Amino acid sequence: MSVILPMSAFALVASISPGPVNLVCLSSGTRYPVYQGLVFVTGATLGFIALFVAVGLGLHSLLAYAPEFERWLSWAGIAFLLYLSYRLATADGRLADDEARPAPGFLTGALMQWLNPKAWLASVAGIGAFTDGGDTALLWLFAGLYLPICWLSLAGWVYVGVGLRRLVQQPGILRAFNRCLALLLAGSCVFLLLD
Repeated sequence: MSVILPMSAFALVASISPGPVNLVCLSSGTRYPVYQGLVFVTGATLGFIALFVAVGLGLHSLLAYAPEFERWLSWAGIAFLLYLSYRLATADGRLADDEARPAPGFLTGALMQWLNPKAWLASVAGIGAFTDGGDTALLWLFAGLYLPICWLSLAGWVYVGVGLRRLVQQPGILRAFNRCLALLLAGSCVFLLLD
């Protein structure tokens, strides 16, 4: 129990704090039906858990020996986030159920986590802080705690978006909201480049 509470607190802070995936969840809640946002949330959660376990089982050691791959991965992640930012910025602000652009889905959520520098940092920091070297029992415990915490945190962002949806029924307001989100997402890329 002495390790479960700190692991859970770390997972909650890492999952609920604003980041690229959280912003996409928020935007999905304002533009698409809830179930489509939750499909993205499920993909993002399972993608993160797969990344977390892979890092815990030694992927971070491989990256230490191949820093050029880590650099490539970081650039690919930033490019993907900028693409998502572009899609948000160019959205027309209509909330029709037959939206021309499909909602971000399960695979987008899973891929986004693997290209998300915040997810890599949370994985490396959490595993470094709470597991002892090759103790896979602690790794699986941590992943088991992270799974529901991450899913609920991301789903919370979707529901915040649903709440905002009622406020942004006018296309002009939603367009401005999406552009603010796009700016924040692009800004997080600038921050990642400077870090």
